[in-house]
Amino acid sequence: MRYAVVPVTPFQQNCTLLWCAHTLKGVVVDPGGDIERIGNAVEQHSIVVERILLTHGHIDHAGGAGELATKLGVPIEGPHQNDSYWIRQMAEQGRYFGVQAPASFTPHRWLESGDTIPLGNLTLDVLHCPGHTPGHIVFYNSHSRIAQVGDVLFAGSIGRTDFPGGDYEVLIRSIKDTLFPLGDDITFIPGHGPLSTFGTERFDNPFLV
Repeated sequence: MRYAVVPVTPFQQNCTLLWCAHTLKGVVVDPGGDIERIGNAVEQHSIVVERILLTHGHIDHAGGAGELATKLGVPIEGPHQNDSYWIRQMAEQGRYFGVQAPASFTPHRWLESGDTIPLGNLTLDVLHCPGHTPGHIVFYNSHSRIAQVGDVLFAGSIGRTDFPGGDYEVLIRSIKDTLFPLGDDITFIPGHGPLSTFGTERFDNPFLV
């Protein structure tokens, strides 16, 4: 599996392109905005985008999903249905943060733990990891040892839990009970900031040691 991180919006959110190196079939994870920039990255890597995936419903991750789905003619899948109220309130989120109201949308499929996403010759596994939001999910490929974790975990930090539906204890359990058992060697792409590994965070992250 190949990946490319495309920071978007003033929030510098890590929109991520994931694709199969053999077939060039891929997905766009968390297109928060800056659709032209994302489109240029897709063309640069010659990716055939088959779907848009969302880790959760916050505007910096999902704000551009409706527009990009229309532009590419592909479905939106995710997050877990427990984030449906965030999706429904996308316009309100835009007003709260003082940004243009994004195109509204309804995901074509809600996702939950145990679901899988085809990616050319590969498969992405879906893991429900609530805490930052109730419906937050993570995408993981065991063959490549790569996970896109959204705002669950960061290099040296963890996701915020002060938004509606956030829960600190639940977030810590998601990290320790769902993510860390996958292996210390897993490289993860967070929703913001630099990449890290689960092993590094398990031993050095001040919120988790």
